[in-house]
Amino acid sequence: MSRWLEVGQDNYVLTTQGSLLNTGLVVGTERAMVIDTGGGPRQGREILDAVREKTQLPLVVVNTHAHYDHFFGNAVFADDGVTEFWGHENCAAEIEGNGDAQRHHVAAAEPEMAAGAGDDVELVVPNAIVRDQPVLVDLGGQTATLFYLGRGHTDGDLLVGTVTTLYAGDLVEQGSHPSFEDSFPEEWADALRHVSALRHRYEFLIPGHGEPCSDEFVKTMANTMSTAVRQATQATRETPNDATKAIPILPYGPEQSRWFIKRLKETSAHH
Repeated sequence: MSRWLEVGQDNYVLTTQGSLLNTGLVVGTERAMVIDTGGGPRQGREILDAVREKTQLPLVVVNTHAHYDHFFGNAVFADDGVTEFWGHENCAAEIEGNGDAQRHHVAAAEPEMAAGAGDDVELVVPNAIVRDQPVLVDLGGQTATLFYLGRGHTDGDLLVGTVTTLYAGDLVEQGSHPSFEDSFPEEWADALRHVSALRHRYEFLIPGHGEPCSDEFVKTMANTMSTAVRQATQATRETPNDATKAIPILPYGPEQSRWFIKRLKETSAHH
């Protein structure tokens, strides 16, 4: 089902089947931090059970951003006694405003969550808010730093850094094309360069999905995105009425390229 990988002392990552989500776990002497809770009560319980095999400590939760596969499991953790749910202010606002609109995404894997009927299907909105300044969360003998590098995959992507490990959420995705639906492509490339520049501080970098990543991987992801921004901008200039002409030349799949062009137009600084 799911497997723990140790990434630095008392730092772990759990990959659950299905969405192949990476959930982080940082264990202190007084509390443990769970990073991302899954796509609904079924996955949430699987994650919580796995966490409880590792530690019986009280938990705090971080949601890296407001996409359903990262926060729909929150209610399971609230039921387990968690009262502290961390998120960026934009993430909290998005969950509150549009969380319900995401339920249809999990109809197959989490029918109860999709229907909003059953146990632990309510939305739990982050109540411990990070803005533009980093926040240090003391877990006892280990501190996690929650910080924001600006808009990227969404407008509320939070990173979690420990002594050994950087949990990057979906700012970094390995093994599949990035998801651009709620993205800010130009700023995302900048955020990735920022991540790459920080990389020497951490032994491990954990993406939201996929395998742990090297510095080179993050740099390449940033450069690929910047190149795509240039290509799409150029193509749009040449044929302003048909931006889809850019799709074959972009380094992403057709579906993601479509979203990329749409988001680039909507968010571009040049308008």
